[in-house]
Amino acid sequence: MSGQKLPGYRFPLAVIGYAVWLYHRFTLSYRDVEELLLERGICVTRESIRTWCIHFSDLFAQGLRHREPRRGSRWHLDEMCVDVGGVKHWLWRAVDEHGSVLDVLLQQHRDTKAAKSFFCRLLGEYDVPEIIHTDKLWSYGAALRELPVLHAVEHVHVISAARCNNLIEQSHRPTRRQERQQQRFRSRQRVQGFLNLHARVSNLHHCARANIPASQRRSHQEEAFKTWRQVVQQAT
Repeated sequence: MSGQKLPGYRFPLAVIGYAVWLYHRFTLSYRDVEELLLERGICVTRESIRTWCIHFSDLFAQGLRHREPRRGSRWHLDEMCVDVGGVKHWLWRAVDEHGSVLDVLLQQHRDTKAAKSFFCRLLGEYDVPEIIHTDKLWSYGAALRELPVLHAVEHVHVISAARCNNLIEQSHRPTRRQERQQQRFRSRQRVQGFLNLHARVSNLHHCARANIPASQRRSHQEEAFKTWRQVVQQAT
């Protein structure tokens, strides 16, 4: 691989982008990515790969976010418990009716203030939805009552245990797999940066669940590859 180099980096952006993409697209360790690059004749340490993933995550995530299509008007929200550095945190996640991730936010609490913060974060990026689906956590209802802009939005309670909120339950699975791969998360700041890009890469390669022709699926993936290359090339 060859291409543009950034000051202070020995490898071109194409190599850096490919390494970061591998790490976020598949459930791989830094050592796995190091070995895959070595097979292609690129000798780089896993510590360098870790540094790339930390330094470029926000930049690549913003580039992908700006290229995402308009999202649906039905939000599905849920929170999952994650261990970060031995401290319990809550990962708040929102997806639309198509299963595309709207946003993720790591917080230490699961109360009204935390729910309100997440709603405000979503409203800063997206239009007011038509319907909001949540579990029966009381914090959601309390937060909705404190935000006048959401008073007219229909609020639907679902039972996660009964698989009534499968869209977001499925969206949690890649995070759980990566959490196990990393043997638990260690830094709150780095986890948020990792999950921001992880969600955008998942959206980039997200395909419809219904059966579609192989040619259409390949076309979708080729378009995703093209978009990723554009994001990498425009990184500075």
